[in-house]
Amino acid sequence: MGFISEDEQLRDRTGVFRNRNDAGEQLSLFLRTHCTLENSVICSIPAGGIPIGVILALALDARLMLAVVRKIQIPWNTESGFGAVTWDGHTLINEDLVRKLHLSRAEISEATESAKANVNERIRKFSGSLTIPQITGRTVVLTDDGLASGYTMRAACIALLRQNPSTLMVAVPTGSSSAVQLVAEVVDNLICLNIRSGSSFAVADAYRSWHDLTDDEVHAQLEQVVNAGLF
Repeated sequence: MGFISEDEQLRDRTGVFRNRNDAGEQLSLFLRTHCTLENSVICSIPAGGIPIGVILALALDARLMLAVVRKIQIPWNTESGFGAVTWDGHTLINEDLVRKLHLSRAEISEATESAKANVNERIRKFSGSLTIPQITGRTVVLTDDGLASGYTMRAACIALLRQNPSTLMVAVPTGSSSAVQLVAEVVDNLICLNIRSGSSFAVADAYRSWHDLTDDEVHAQLEQVVNAGLF
């Protein structure tokens, strides 16, 4: 179990960030105050995690890598998933949930292939042919705009661990207490400024202004690190 850090003043509160940029600034300040992050790589999960990752990369003068991950959607409830596909082609399946849902092999296969196609499309759309920075032996900070179930983030962590970073850290503005515990099991450190407990959780509730990012907004964000030579 990795070490968990939070801003105790934000515990169980909603509306604590103006928007993703504000969340990224607050997270950046926390990291610079409490962590030593020399020779680090920032890994950001698109699309919502892009503004967070860009701000961290610029503040820490670190390379930015896109950790493209897609949940494997439940056929009759596409807002929820029973696994995840990562940018390196690996899949992580929640076997307990699959059994509870009585999913057939055909349903699992179809949903997994759809998730893989989405991952490949996002890689093409946001990364193109840009090289992936070397992370072996380096400190890796994996970020997103929040942790709901934590399962997609856990899949991304497992993919990064295959590349043998010296330290793997997850840093997010907000997360459910259950997701924080799930992800902390596979990382060295987890920073979540706004941890919330309770039976229901939505990442958006931590933000006073929230919307799904468009492709144009993502590209505009990434242009900042491209211009800084960090992508």
